Amino acid sequence: MQDRNSIFSRLEVKKYIFKNNLKHDLPASLVVFLVALPLCLGIALASGAPLFAGLLTGVIGGVVVATFSGSQLSVSGPAAGLTVIVLGAITQLGSYQTFLMALLLAGAIQLIFGLIKAGSVSSYFPSSVIEGMLAAIGLTLIINQLPYILGIDPSQYSIAAITSGTSNFGIAAIIIGVLSLGILIYWPRFKKLSSVPAPLVVVIVGIVLSYIFSQTAYAIDPKQMVAIPEFSGWKEFSGLFMMPDFSTILNPQVWIVAGTLAIVASLETLLGIEAVDKLDKKKRTSPPNKELIAQGIGNMTSGMLGGLPMTSVIVRSSANANSGAKTKMSAIFHGCWLLLSLLFIPGLINMIPLAGLAAVLIFTGYKLTRIDLYKHMLHKGWDQFVPFVVTVMAVLFTDLLKGVAIGMVVSIFYLLRNNMRNPYFYHIQQEGSKKDLRINLAEEVSFLNKAAIQNVLSQIPKETNVIIDATNSRYIDPDVLETIFNYKHNAVSKGIIVTLKNVKKQYTVPKLSDNLVEEINS
Repeated sequence: MQDRNSIFSRLEVKKYIFKNNLKHDLPASLVVFLVALPLCLGIALASGAPLFAGLLTGVIGGVVVATFSGSQLSVSGPAAGLTVIVLGAITQLGSYQTFLMALLLAGAIQLIFGLIKAGSVSSYFPSSVIEGMLAAIGLTLIINQLPYILGIDPSQYSIAAITSGTSNFGIAAIIIGVLSLGILIYWPRFKKLSSVPAPLVVVIVGIVLSYIFSQTAYAIDPKQMVAIPEFSGWKEFSGLFMMPDFSTILNPQVWIVAGTLAIVASLETLLGIEAVDKLDKKKRTSPPNKELIAQGIGNMTSGMLGGLPMTSVIVRSSANANSGAKTKMSAIFHGCWLLLSLLFIPGLINMIPLAGLAAVLIFTGYKLTRIDLYKHMLHKGWDQFVPFVVTVMAVLFTDLLKGVAIGMVVSIFYLLRNNMRNPYFYHIQQEGSKKDLRINLAEEVSFLNKAAIQNVLSQIPKETNVIIDATNSRYIDPDVLETIFNYKHNAVSKGIIVTLKNVKKQYTVPKLSDNLVEEINS
C-alpha cells in the first residue's frame, strides 16, 4: 500500500513539475518558432536545396533530436555553418538524392562518434581555427546572399557585371533588403518591442512590401519569392519527401562528403551546447556523447526524408534560453509549430520575398565575422591571430575541410614552437672566475623539447659548473635523457663539470589518475 502511495506521490510531483515548466516552455517555443521559420527557409536557400527541406529539417531537429538529446535548452535545426559544404556537395555529387545518401551516412558516423564516446574531440581543436572557420562561413554567407538582396539572378552575379551596369537590379528587392537589415540591427534596441523577434518583423514587413510593390511597375520577380510547393491532400504532401539514392553508397565522393558533414556538424554541435550551457540559469551540463547520438539519429532521419544536415544552433538556442525555457519541451513544441505552419499556411510562406531572408542570413553572417572578432583575436597574440586569419583565407579560397586542415597545421606549428621554448629555466651565478649554471627542468619534458635543451647545452662556455635539476619533473622523454647523459659524459673534455640532481635513468608516463591523486594530496 505504501509502495502504491509513493508511486502516486511521485507521479503527482512529476505532473506538477511538468505543469510548472509548461507555462515557461510553451511561450518560449513560440518565440523560437518565429526565429526558426525564416532561418530554415534562408539556410535552405543558401544551401541550394529545396525550401521544403529547410522546414522539414527544423521539424526533425525540434521533435526528433530534442527527444533523444540530454540538453534541456539546445535547439537543433539547419545550420548556417554547413551551407558552404551543402552547396558544394550537391553540385559535386550531381543530384540531391545522392547528397541525401551522404547525409544518411554522416548521421550514422555521428551515431558511432557518440557510442565510442568521442564527444571530447572538440577540446583538441584550437579555438583560433574554430573561430576562423566560423568567420569564413560568415563571409561566404554575405557574398552568396548579395544577389538576392540586390534583386538579380545569382547566375549573373559578379563584380564585373555589377560595375559595368549589365546587371538588372531589382528596386523592390533592394528596398526590402536594406529595410530588413535596418530592422535586424535597430529593432532589439527598443526594449518594449524586443520581445517580438526581429526576424519575424522582417518576414511581416517583407510580405506587406512585396504585396504593395506587386500593385506597381516595380513588382518583384516571381523567382525572387519563396516557393515551397502547396498541396491539397496527403498524396501531394507525401510527394514532397525524397529518399536517398542507395545505389551511390559505394561512391568514394559520397563517403568524403559524409565524413566532412559528420566532423563539421559534430564540432559545431559540441561548441554550440557548450555555449548554451553557459546561458542556463540552472547551470546544467549537457552530456556531449548523448548529444552526438541524438544528432546522428536526427541526421539519419533527415537523410531518409529529404532534409538538410542539422546541428545544435546557437541563434535558436540562445533565443530559447533568453525566452525563459526550462526544459527541452520548448524545442519539441517549436518543431510542432513548424510542422503545423508547413501543413496549414504554405501559401502565406510563399509570400515572403527572398530579399528579406537574404537580409537575415547576411546579418547572421556578419555576427559570425564581426570586426570585433578580428580585434579580439589580434589582442590574443600572433600565435592566435595568424592561425585564425590563415583559416579564414584558406576556407574562402579552397573549401571548408581543406581550410580547417591548413589552419590546424599553422596552429600546430605555433603550438610546437611555444612548447619547445618552455622546457626549463636557468640561473647563472658567478663566483670569481668560475660560473655556476643551474638548469631547472619543467614538469613535463617531451621529445619536442629536445632541440631547445640541446641548443642551451651547446652554448655553455668552458670551465662552467652545470647543475641539471629534475626535482620538479614528473616525466622526461627518453630522447631528452639520452641527450643529458651524453652531454655529461662529453662535457669533461671542455672542463665542464655536470651534476645531475634527481634525474632518473627512466621515467614512466604518469597516468591522469596518479596526477589527480597527487594534486589532491598536495
